[in-house]
Amino acid sequence: MNRSSIDLWVGIFVAIGLVALLFLAMKVGNLASFSTAQTYRIQAKFANIGGLKVRAPIKSAGVVVGRVAEVGFDNESYEAIVTMNIDSRYQFPRDTAAKILTSGLLGEQYIGLEAGGDGMMLKNSDRLRLTQSAVVLENLISQFLFNKAQESKDNKDAK
Repeated sequence: MNRSSIDLWVGIFVAIGLVALLFLAMKVGNLASFSTAQTYRIQAKFANIGGLKVRAPIKSAGVVVGRVAEVGFDNESYEAIVTMNIDSRYQFPRDTAAKILTSGLLGEQYIGLEAGGDGMMLKNSDRLRLTQSAVVLENLISQFLFNKAQESKDNKDAK
């Protein structure tokens, strides 16, 4: 093989490597799913969204059914408003519950939908009424430490 064909093959492998790195970067940033499917928008209010971000997945029974479109703040109720794009292939009852969950112990946060039993289905611009906010690890640790301190104090007082 001559020098120019070696240079050509090296260039091809470098280009493939760069495309692979770009794909991985987009996958990590939740930007790799360029879906052109029809969606409908719904909203939900949460007291605390934790680390939920735009483009976070929305899952039901472990299946990704949509993505978070927008995160805002309601100045009247002092709650976070999450706008979600749900794939129109998936229909949910109006009494569906939304929870902010975490993948693994310290993983990414996503919204989990639990379907209700209402006969009417959600449609564009509806709002979910049943929500459960994110569990914040710092709050759990501080509550645990407070309870342990209270137990220690109660044990001292009992003696």
